[in-house]
Amino acid sequence: MAFRNQSGQNGLAIASAEGQFRGLLSGDADFPGTLEQLINGGMAALKTAAERLSRGAVVEPDRVMVLPPLPMPGKIVCVGLNYVDHSIESGFAVPSYPTIFARFASTLVGHGSAILRPLASDQLDYEGEMVAVIGKGGRHIAKEDALDHVIGYSIFNEASVRDFQTKSPQWTVGKNFDNTGAFGPVFVTADELPAGGKGLRIQTRLNGQIVQNATTDDMIFDVASLISILSEAITLSPGDIIVTGTPSGVGMARNPKLFMKPGDVCEVELEKVGVLRNRIEAEQGKTAPQRALSA
Repeated sequence: MAFRNQSGQNGLAIASAEGQFRGLLSGDADFPGTLEQLINGGMAALKTAAERLSRGAVVEPDRVMVLPPLPMPGKIVCVGLNYVDHSIESGFAVPSYPTIFARFASTLVGHGSAILRPLASDQLDYEGEMVAVIGKGGRHIAKEDALDHVIGYSIFNEASVRDFQTKSPQWTVGKNFDNTGAFGPVFVTADELPAGGKGLRIQTRLNGQIVQNATTDDMIFDVASLISILSEAITLSPGDIIVTGTPSGVGMARNPKLFMKPGDVCEVELEKVGVLRNRIEAEQGKTAPQRALSA
């Protein structure tokens, strides 16, 4: 868990078998480095870091600011329509090739921080997703080798501004409002989970009500397939993240529609990983500017 204490110092913590977090601050002599630096060092660096962090002071998540595990990933590659039921509820045919789009790091917020409903829209939707973190880069990666390139997993709430998502054929704007990409709270190494993160229950709850409930086995394109397909075109690098898609149950597809509003609390739980929890707040400012569209 990456965090910032009340004095503004960043640190890194590890969960013990008892569920307690212990960690070190960046200024501590034994601080092992940021998660990004450790991923670049591979599993050996992560294991050494775990030993050091486990000897650190107790860190209480409720008394620190929990940061995204990787605040500035080189690439945030997102996958749309990767569950059959979600593709159908969204009005699309089941894809034969992954629907790929990018997010920017400026959208990221950590566990416990606010997802902001923007001034420009009240159509803020939830999307609970599993994240695969790249540990070994490469291009033209064979599917049978792809999971060797995954170093760990995390959780994402890929909050989407639906009316802006559909303003054009490209989804980029609706997926990239500031403070709409909740990420974390923890990073779990790949050896702690089933290969490819398969068979894990993923559930989204809005104000305690279950709104999404599926298993990662339901993905159309599994993690190995996504890595292999992406690497046909894109060189993957350590620290890149793949946000693997959301199951059915999104608010846009409901009747009546169910969008997140200020005061709501949204939780995404991924089995064997944890719970990502965020409150919803309104973006502060004056009324949204009116824009005239020209040809």
